[in-house]
Amino acid sequence: MQEIKNNNCERLKNFPISALAVPLGLIGFALAWQKAEDILEMNFKLSNYLLYFSLIMVFLLFIVYAFKILKYFPEVKKEFNHPIKINFYPIIAKIFLIASIIYLSINLDISKYFWWSGVVVQFIFTIIVMSAWIRHTKFEIHHINPSWFIPVVGCIMIPIAGVQHFAPELSWFFFSIGFFWWLILTVLVINRIIFHNPIPDKLIPTFFILFAPPIIGFISLSKLIPGINYFGDMLYYFGFFLFILILFQYKLFSKIKFYLSWWAYSFPLDALAIGTFLMYHRTNLPFFKVASVAIFILLNLTIFILLVKTIIAVKNREICIEEKE
Repeated sequence: MQEIKNNNCERLKNFPISALAVPLGLIGFALAWQKAEDILEMNFKLSNYLLYFSLIMVFLLFIVYAFKILKYFPEVKKEFNHPIKINFYPIIAKIFLIASIIYLSINLDISKYFWWSGVVVQFIFTIIVMSAWIRHTKFEIHHINPSWFIPVVGCIMIPIAGVQHFAPELSWFFFSIGFFWWLILTVLVINRIIFHNPIPDKLIPTFFILFAPPIIGFISLSKLIPGINYFGDMLYYFGFFLFILILFQYKLFSKIKFYLSWWAYSFPLDALAIGTFLMYHRTNLPFFKVASVAIFILLNLTIFILLVKTIIAVKNREICIEEKE
């Protein structure tokens, strides 16, 4: 019994903040289903059940991490000061912001609550993370990877629900921050990928994050500037090209074993499916209908595989183990 207790304590100690990528992918999946049900005029509704399931997952993981903070605060502090792991904390804001988008058509008051929570959390973490970038004494080029986009993507997301909850100037404020930092980080990440040592296997799934910012930027601009928006279309096409480019690197992804970082596949695919549904809704072109359905099917298969792989890894105690730096 004592051995089991010690084992559980050790697993709690090693519970990673990156685990938040799981509910992020799931709640984004719920939003993708909501858009599919609306645009493809589906007769059955699955999105509400997926929403409740993802919110339960969020709640459970928040509780687990809260226990880690209380019992192993030095480990949390170490994680927060890590040049890579710090980028996963703003996922909290993104979860709130996606929930606010889903609730726009369900309950506007709940949507507003989630949105303001997301805005406040996003602003706090934006200041904290960017201050860490500016004042750092330990960051090196090998630390940068596509997960560094996570803190700024939340800023780009804010206008999607924000235009219905507050003056558009606030949405433009955050969109501007996210957009210009995305440009800066894109240069840094591409420089790291091309001219320096390869990204470790564990972080290879984060390559999918590369196409998330321009796709989300396209969705946000469709809310900020209704109607024809050629710049927004450019962002979508650039994001779609990055998705195709990454698919051609399938051999790279097929060689790595399962890590929690595999969940980095989910949220960008959520965004791409939603963005392609929006393109079909705007243009009514058959190509985008076929593309949106194909990407949506790929997303469903990806989420299913990720859930199965995660359950197996948890059962085999391959998650929440001590990591080698």
